[in-house]
Amino acid sequence: MKHSESFGRIERIVYSSGSPPGVKTAAREIKKVLAPGAEVEESDGDGINARVAGTVHVSAGSVRDAGVPAAEVSGLEQVKGPFVHARIGRDGSGIVAASDPCHLFGFVHNMADRLCTEDAEAFEIGRTITPAFAWQRISYDYFLNQGGRIQKGFDAAVYIRELARLGFTHVEVNGLAFPAPLETGPAGETYPMFYTYCPALDQFVSSSLNQGLYPEKYLAANLNRLKLNAAVAVEHGLVPGLLCFEPRSVPEEFFERYPMLRGARVDHPFRSFKPRYNMTITHPRVREHYAEMVDKLMREVPGLGFLCIWTNDSGAGFEHTKSLYVGRNGGAYLIREWKDDNEIARCAGENALRLLRVLRDAGRGSNPEFRVLTRLESFYGEHDTVWAGLGDAVDVETASLIARGWDAPYPHPRYSDRSDVNAGTVYQGRFSREEKQRIEEIGARGALSHYYFTAGPHNLFDPLLGVPYPALAVEKLKMLRAGGVQHLAHAGGSFSPELVPYNVNHEMVRAYQFDADLDIGQEIERLARKWAGDALCGTLCRAWAKIEDAILAFPVIAPLYSTFGFTWYRLWVRPLVPDIEAIPQEERAYYEEFMCTTPHNTNNVDLSRDVLFRLAEPAKCRIDVERIDENLWGPLDEAVELLKNAEPEAADNLATGNVIEDQLVRARALRCWFMTQRNVAAWIACVHGYIDVESGPERKKLSSELATMIEKEIDNTHELIELTKSPVEFMALTDQGETPLIHGTNLCELLEKRIKLMKRHMHDEPRIDPDYVERRSGGGVNFD
Repeated sequence: MKHSESFGRIERIVYSSGSPPGVKTAAREIKKVLAPGAEVEESDGDGINARVAGTVHVSAGSVRDAGVPAAEVSGLEQVKGPFVHARIGRDGSGIVAASDPCHLFGFVHNMADRLCTEDAEAFEIGRTITPAFAWQRISYDYFLNQGGRIQKGFDAAVYIRELARLGFTHVEVNGLAFPAPLETGPAGETYPMFYTYCPALDQFVSSSLNQGLYPEKYLAANLNRLKLNAAVAVEHGLVPGLLCFEPRSVPEEFFERYPMLRGARVDHPFRSFKPRYNMTITHPRVREHYAEMVDKLMREVPGLGFLCIWTNDSGAGFEHTKSLYVGRNGGAYLIREWKDDNEIARCAGENALRLLRVLRDAGRGSNPEFRVLTRLESFYGEHDTVWAGLGDAVDVETASLIARGWDAPYPHPRYSDRSDVNAGTVYQGRFSREEKQRIEEIGARGALSHYYFTAGPHNLFDPLLGVPYPALAVEKLKMLRAGGVQHLAHAGGSFSPELVPYNVNHEMVRAYQFDADLDIGQEIERLARKWAGDALCGTLCRAWAKIEDAILAFPVIAPLYSTFGFTWYRLWVRPLVPDIEAIPQEERAYYEEFMCTTPHNTNNVDLSRDVLFRLAEPAKCRIDVERIDENLWGPLDEAVELLKNAEPEAADNLATGNVIEDQLVRARALRCWFMTQRNVAAWIACVHGYIDVESGPERKKLSSELATMIEKEIDNTHELIELTKSPVEFMALTDQGETPLIHGTNLCELLEKRIKLMKRHMHDEPRIDPDYVERRSGGGVNFD
């Protein structure tokens, strides 16, 4: 007798009155996916341990509160930490319980999808499972709150439900209700864009201090969106929370009212054309303002469980911290003149910690479990002070606790000479034992360590959706768990099923969450068979493995270009030509208008740079081109060929045909992305190489290489145009008008322009004006 037959004998699914919404939803979900003939009922909770034929109880809480009989806890005298538990008898009696509602919905679907074929006796005596991770939290949810929230076809409610099904436990819910923020700036300035994401607390509620600073209708719309998302999250058992850049700048109007509350200058002087200041958090009135805003939000959304603070970027920063773009500065109340750097660092770190504790305490007024998280990178100048102050629900979010600042302590898994890899991605192939020691050290003080993990959008392969690498994803999870990590911060979040119907990476994350001992190969095969059928299961598995080989062969040209920078700097629509300025200004406007650059940013004419720092060294780029050509195309082309050859057979079976077409389009799109990355590296190597040498033959050789690269990129662009005609949503696109954060549905039109410009200018002489910054910044914005 199979487990599924036991579920077929369930007649009543019961939960106690007063149960959290997540328990009620889980009960309804059991009926939907496991026992459609049963009735869902609310009871007074009596008899939860009774073995009544046909009746299953659903609950959440401690072992005792959830009603789990001691004999059913798999021999454990006491369960510590999160658990999920199920007992389903052959007569349809039983219990489905979890320590927290956030684990229930995903566990129900895990039973439906992965456990129903097991023998009934496996669950007849009760099975208790410890989830692989206590928290599976979203960090910077690209689609729900950040640049992707205007993605065409995106449904926030469907997405949140999918997060719960996939085993996520915590989700951020504070996204703006508008495509752009209210922040404004001078003509040509990109800085207002940075206020689109991680919106500050004052974009949702006001306090008695800043009342009237923002329009009430604007705040109401943003708050309403936050509340709607939070309500869907709570309904499905998820813990909602916030991710904010704080302390963020405020309009100058505020300082006209309160000139003595001016804090630090927090803008990036190369990206902004006007100074921006936040409030001085050293002043008690400002701290009261922050506490009041948190209190208001908690009263509006009592279920809020956490507040994550990012800082010292995008118009935010703590006073007198070293990483402020204009240097240590701030209000008048923290540091007097002539203090040395160590004293300033100590005071700045303590000042930051004090605000974090104020935020925590304000949240605890409504929710005793409320936690505040922060990142340590920006506190590289105050690291020791902030590290010592972590504890008592002031947590850290990180890729590595052994790093200081933006150090990258882990090399590329394939190329050991490269350590500037993307934190938390599959390119972080090692995990030091020292990490576990640090986790335990601050854990003893009551602080949790939330480690980055990426298997979705934003932090790798931007703007592609659904790039499959299932084995690499789970291997990274196993590495983190073995290192003592229990709290994950999923960078970028996941995908809505309308956008990515075969989300194999996060399906594997879900499987691992409820079965940390799973056989990776067997689980991948199970998913492939489910989606492609017996005949094409092996083909799909082999294609995924080849794609993973190609991914590991990628040397990561520049971390910024592998993430949101790919879209920011319009690498798919700007022409790769030897001399970008040889293209008339008016012909470049179609893409420059939406680049995340000011008119005097070096990236406008030099792909190796952004503002005043180097993104990629020419010598390194030449090696990267060789590594890509030698190691990447082989396995990726094999994957594409495998899927292409399977298309005809898949087309004959409509039940399984879609997955082959879907994965083929995504594999081809990944190839286009890799090709552009390769050609950007070739541009950097060849253009800078040409400028740096005087030899005629060497220059001729480099010009020839450039022409070959441009021909490759023209072909690549034609391929990309063809892919856009596919019904598969393989990349992030908005139908609300493109922004620097996301491409628009006019992408095809822009790609055609790109091709024409590359053909016209491919034989221009390579050139980068060494005085570009000074020349472009020497006058107004609108000049030739």
